[in-house]
Amino acid sequence: QVQLVESGGGLAQPGGSLRLSCAVSWGMFSFYTMGWYRQAPGKQRELVADISTGGSTMYKDSVKGRFTISRDNAKNTVYLQMNSLKPEDTAVYYCNVPNYPLRWGQGTQVTVSS
Repeated sequence: QVQLVESGGGLAQPGGSLRLSCAVSWGMFSFYTMGWYRQAPGKQRELVADISTGGSTMYKDSVKGRFTISRDNAKNTVYLQMNSLKPEDTAVYYCNVPNYPLRWGQGTQVTVSS
């Protein structure tokens, strides 16, 4: 069964770092762009970053220069390195396939607070 399992979230201080992982149990992983999304309380889920099969990346303006998305096709895993964290980054983070959405996983909570 297709599954998305996010991990790596937690509590960080402003300016701190976290690295999120998404394990994807889907045979077509290496053929699709992958994305990281986040949803803050009372807000819509938004695309934060994505990475194509060829490694091209895209970032929401507010995270450019701070977040880095990467993928390991051999491990069917997508990563999100988050540096210089800000309180406004607080949200539940999810991964998915933008062009072929799968059932959402549980997400991983990221809280940035002093």
